[in-house]
Amino acid sequence: MQQAEIGIIGGSGLYSMPGLTGVHEERVSTPFGDPSDAFVLGDLEGHKVAFLARHGRGHRILPSELNFRASIYALKKLGVERIVSVSAVGSLKEEHKPGDFVIPDQFIDRTFHRISTFFGDGVVGHVAFGDPVCATVAKTIVDACRKEGVLARPSGTYVCMEGPQFSTRAESNLYRSWGADVIGMTNLQEAKLAREAEICYATAAMVTDYDCWRPGHDDVTIDQIVKVMNQNAANAARVVRAAVAAMPSERNCACKSALQFALLTSPDAIPPAARERLDLLIGKYLQKK
Repeated sequence: MQQAEIGIIGGSGLYSMPGLTGVHEERVSTPFGDPSDAFVLGDLEGHKVAFLARHGRGHRILPSELNFRASIYALKKLGVERIVSVSAVGSLKEEHKPGDFVIPDQFIDRTFHRISTFFGDGVVGHVAFGDPVCATVAKTIVDACRKEGVLARPSGTYVCMEGPQFSTRAESNLYRSWGADVIGMTNLQEAKLAREAEICYATAAMVTDYDCWRPGHDDVTIDQIVKVMNQNAANAARVVRAAVAAMPSERNCACKSALQFALLTSPDAIPPAARERLDLLIGKYLQKK
């Protein structure tokens, strides 16, 4: 199986990665089922990368239907150590205009029907998540935005909602009262699972609209979003390419050892099936005990 250093998860609008050479497709099986699509592997700016269309090519999977565990596990299996995510979001603040990017450093979970951990079924683990994105990857994305002339806010709070419906006006105003910056439907589960998989993760959130809170701004419609989304996609491809080019070779962040003190279950109490299922993630720590 071809390996990769950097994973790219393309959200709404970014369904392929321009500039990839030596392209090869790989379908990766996992104990948690199938990822969203085949991975497109290749070389980009001197790095081995694996690209995944988050919603599948043709955009056929709802946010609530995404198998986040399979997609992140598969990236781990491919050898990925860093993930650059791209997603479309609504703005909750006047200053975040359609076409701008926000690089979130915090999340609020408003989802209800999603599995967002690899643990359970006999294994208990609790990773630290106070700082939910990798500061190194986030800074690399911010710097890439500046290099490519894309207006980007270097921090912010992302509300992750269940969807697939957009917010009510009451919900939108509630999130604004919390001081949140943007709202989307996908990134939080990716961030949680990436941390459990000891993969560095950050996202470029592309603003497509003002949600439904802004006076004089029509309620969100899909045709409006698609128009801005297509404009954002070209910027996103340039930003991702610049971020990959500038990604540091060494990992000096805490992400790479997030599970070191996270496991509470005694090794001899872990069921054989769970041990086999999670060996890719926790095997190196069980060998030390």
